[in-house]
This record gives sequence, C-alpha cells and structure tokens, in this order.
Amino acid sequence: MATLLAKNASVLVTMDGGRRELKNAGLYAEDGILKKVGPNEELPATADTVIDLTGQICLPGFVNAHHHLNQTLTRNFPGAQDNNLFPWLKALYRVWARTTPEASRASTLVGLAELALSGCTTVFDHSYVFKNGNNVDCQIEAARDIGVRFHASRGSMSLGESKGGLPPDDCVEEEPFILKDSQRVIEKYHDAGTGSMTQIALAPCSPFSVTTSLLTETAKMARHYKVKLHTHLCETLDEERFTLERFQMRPVDWMESLGWLGDDVWFAHAIHVDDDEIRKFAATGCGAAHCPCSNMRLGSGIAPVKKYMAAGVKVGLGVDGSASNDSSNLLMEARQAMLLARLRLGLLPPEGPRKYMHLSQSHPVRAREWMTAREALELATLGGASVLGRSDIGSLEPGKCADFFTLDLNTIGFAGALHDPVAAVLFCAPQPARTTVINGRVVVKDGEIVTMDMAPVVATHNRLAAKLAER
Repeated sequence: MATLLAKNASVLVTMDGGRRELKNAGLYAEDGILKKVGPNEELPATADTVIDLTGQICLPGFVNAHHHLNQTLTRNFPGAQDNNLFPWLKALYRVWARTTPEASRASTLVGLAELALSGCTTVFDHSYVFKNGNNVDCQIEAARDIGVRFHASRGSMSLGESKGGLPPDDCVEEEPFILKDSQRVIEKYHDAGTGSMTQIALAPCSPFSVTTSLLTETAKMARHYKVKLHTHLCETLDEERFTLERFQMRPVDWMESLGWLGDDVWFAHAIHVDDDEIRKFAATGCGAAHCPCSNMRLGSGIAPVKKYMAAGVKVGLGVDGSASNDSSNLLMEARQAMLLARLRLGLLPPEGPRKYMHLSQSHPVRAREWMTAREALELATLGGASVLGRSDIGSLEPGKCADFFTLDLNTIGFAGALHDPVAAVLFCAPQPARTTVINGRVVVKDGEIVTMDMAPVVATHNRLAAKLAER
C-alpha cells in the first residue's frame, strides 16, 4: 500500500459540502484515495511520501472539460491568427490531418505537462482528425506515461465539403470505420470504476462537420456502452446559420431531434443560446464546457455562464484548443471566466447593471450577478467533475481521489493580497503550481514536471511543429 501525507498548508480549500477553508491543515491518502483531510494534528505522523506545504495554499485538482491537445503543434500559426472560427478552421484542417503518431504523442505530453503546471489533474481531450496514421491510442499512452487523469475522445468528422460540410473531403473519415473504431477504443480503454485514470467519450466534432446518421448512431453506441457524448454546439452565429439553412432548426433543437440532449451529454462553448434553451439544458441534464479564452481569441461571443449556474445547468471550464488559445493553463481560464462574466454584466441593457449598482457599491450584500473568485474555482473543480460525470474527483474529502495542487503564497505575484489567499488565486495573475499530485503520485515538484524529462519532448515537439508549418 502506497501512502502520501501532505501537511502544514497555510490554507487548504476542500470544496466539500461545507466548502471548508482550513488553516494549518493537510491530507493523507492510501493508494491514491484520500483517507483524512483536516488540521495537521488529525493526520498520521508519517507516510511513504511526505510533502511539506508550509507557506502554500492547497486546492483540489482542476478539471479541464474541453481541449484539443494536438493543437499545441499549431499555436500562433501563421494565417490563423486573426480569424473567427470558420476561416480559422479552414486554415488548419489540412495541417492537423498531417499530424503523425509521433507528433500526436509529443503534443499530448506538452499539453498535459502545461496543464499540470497550472493545477489541472484531469483532462478531457477532443481529438477528431484521425488521418496519416494518427489515433487516440498514442494519446492515451502519453497520458499514462506522464501520469495525468485522462478522458479521451474518439472524435470524428464525416461531412466533407462535397456533401455540404466545412472540412475538406480528404480530412474526414467514412462513417462505418468511425463507428467500428469507436467500439474498439471503448472496449480496449474505458474504465468506469472509482479512481479511473482512463475513460472514453464519443465526440463527433460539430454540426457542420458530421452527418446526421453519424450523430444518431454514435449516440446509440455511447448509450449501449454507457459512455459520455460530447460535441461543439452554439459556438458561433455561423453555426446557427448552418443548421437553420440546412435543417430549418436552431442548433439545440436540431440536436434534440437526434437524441442528443441528456445527462450523458455536454457541449463545448454553448454561447449563442436563449433562455428557453438554457431551461432545456437544465431539464435534460446537459452540461456545458465554458472556454473563455478561446471564445475571446476567435471573437465567438460571451457564454451566459451565470444564467447557466442560476438555472442549474452543469458548467465546467475548458482550455480548448491550443491553436485558439495558444496556452494550456486552466488557472488562467478560471480567472478569465470570472472576469468575462463581469464584462457580460457590463454589456447588459442599462436597467440590468443599474438596478444592482447601489448594492455593489454601497451595500454589504453583493449583487448576485457578479461572479466571485470562489464561484470560478468551483467551476474549475466540482463543475468540471460534474460535467464529466465523475463523483470521485473535484473536492478534497475522504473517499475521493488524491488529486490536488499547491501554490506558493510567498511570491511577488501574491504580495499584498494575502488578506484573502483563496480569492488571490483568481484575482492575481495566474501563478505556476508548486506541487501537483494526481492519484497520489507527485507529477509536479518545485514547479517542474518530475514524471518524465520534458526537455527532449519539447525539442521533438518544436521540430515536428516546424515541419507541419513548412507546407
């Protein structure tokens, strides 16, 4: 039995039912599962691995609910820096289709390492361009090697330009092969057990890149195997125009007609929705992955996250593709989610913010429309866990996975902000994780990845990224 003891944290944020914020506290785990969380004096005296958290804040590991790890290869890509979604995709589809298994492994390792350095311990990846020998297997292997909890998707595109879709015909796959390979990946890798390090979701890419038959058959397969369903939805007005012109329905109604609303479904972005569609998400149990940095980078819009939260819709955070974000930092995403929700408040009709202005300026009770730092942290932890259907991650309490990270409070970035260290995590500039532990295993120590040597990985990654950009 492997044991781990982390003690002496200046602040430990549990995100448990009581939302406790403990001082001079720590946790104890056995075989990757938390056994005790509380004040130092309630913890065992020693363990196989002991971590001194003096001067640090300890938080539950962040959960990334939407990403495209292979896109680290096309960060800051020439020709795709100043576009919204559709021209951006057209500039990159064929580049992504040239991704080799070697490049896919390198990009997955780079993205997962960057995420772990921002406190992220569980990652969902939405890969959907499987050409040139690339497959999801090399990504799963990479995640196991570096030690990150991984939800992989067998994504897909089947609607090429010749059939009215957006991607080139040479970037899509045939539907029978997609379904056959989806079955293979589920049967080989999906682990639904408590503490699972690998799960599979089925994820046709988007309304404008897949056939209706693929969406329908994928939903049937996912429900047969009891795995989750995911796709992009309501990301841009271009997408809305596509479904209105092709199917005479808005995106949400169209997905509902195909059996794609339910508590086993979550959508990436979900920006352009009305109040009735929000209520429909809440009633059916659909989740949303909010991707603020990507939405801003591509000019897609501001998702109504506070409305989702008020309606009871499950909401998590997603870094989204590194080619539409150019970063894989979930702490930065949480901060941006908080700030963007406040910007949306300022863009409401005049009676909106003015109605509550006196509350926020002269009354001790805040206006409920403001997103707080603690709400943003909840989106990054419990919110993401809920979206992915995990009850064993997202908080620090006995019986849950030993997934956590720490930040050093004695840094220049936090100087002057320690009257509320928890809020400082969000209000101050994102700081790198001092320690990240996943499933009881130390992945980041003293701000460095320790499960593998990243220098040769980065060198390989840069070489392969440059090769992709040559054509």
